[in-house]
Amino acid sequence: MPSATPPAAAIFDMDGVLVNSNPVHVTKWIDYLKERNVPFVAEEVPQKILGLHNDDVFRAYFGDSMSPDDIRQAGEELEARFREVFRPQARPLPGVVALLNELQSAGIPMAVASSGIRSNVEFMVDVLDIRSFFQFLITGDDVRAHKPDPEIYLKAAVSLGAEPSQCVAFEDSFAGIGAVKNAGMKCVAIASTFLSDELRRRTQADLIVPGFEELSLETLRSLFIHAESPVRD
Repeated sequence: MPSATPPAAAIFDMDGVLVNSNPVHVTKWIDYLKERNVPFVAEEVPQKILGLHNDDVFRAYFGDSMSPDDIRQAGEELEARFREVFRPQARPLPGVVALLNELQSAGIPMAVASSGIRSNVEFMVDVLDIRSFFQFLITGDDVRAHKPDPEIYLKAAVSLGAEPSQCVAFEDSFAGIGAVKNAGMKCVAIASTFLSDELRRRTQADLIVPGFEELSLETLRSLFIHAESPVRD
């Protein structure tokens, strides 16, 4: 049952938010593109892949040369490689578990809304030992339109029985922050992947913080009280 006092629900992206997995994702894609002699600019890879569904990344780099079945099979193989490499270093970002505990104790329902494939999201919540905090796991496999389209966040809000305007969501990527704001939700941007200055310049996040240690339920509630939310470095 959503909280009577906003936030009525909290929704979390996965990579770069609950866990610092993005550097491994970037390396994974760079290696994959090199193996196939696909031209790319290394400095542009993070923006081209992070927060996006694999289908969109394959289309960006391979055009129409891959069929949907080819993309699906290649994506599964790519992510299986990622899970094998990342498993030994998987840890929640500092402050994540403390905030999840505080929200759970306050009776605020939570969901994951990740562009990742379901096998990756399931792997992450288990290897991080955080599955019990979330009522729903919404993945890129569960929606037709991908971030920055708001579908995944709107679906999470419906699943949690909360109005989007009463939800707070946590993101780190430009596409993800766009999806949250397009859904009409409050957005907390975690500067784990992109610099605070860049997030401030290029997004409409309601609050920008370097990490979860800066956050508490009181801080999240303040986003719904003040018309102009504070933006932090």
